[in-house]
Amino acid sequence: MKTITKDQWIELVQQTDDAIILDVRTPQECVEGMLDNAQQLNVLNGHLFMNEIETFDTEKSYFIYCKSGGRSAQACRLMEMKGFTKLYNLQGGYSKW
Repeated sequence: MKTITKDQWIELVQQTDDAIILDVRTPQECVEGMLDNAQQLNVLNGHLFMNEIETFDTEKSYFIYCKSGGRSAQACRLMEMKGFTKLYNLQGGYSKW
């Protein structure tokens, strides 16, 4: 996992052909808004989260955010345990956007 700033995020997402953006906040938090092209996958629903990431391609690049960066770091650690290596955590989360 690499924690990156908003500016680094914007640049890397644009340069990465296989970028997948994951919003790991709750559905209620996502009502406030989400980043463009993001998929919502609530990391607090552990069983569902783990089942979903099992279907993901471990070779792709995942850009992950939450409200402030804590849960997205947790999501990255869970994904690392499953063999994912290209993980980017948004420093400060959606609140910095």
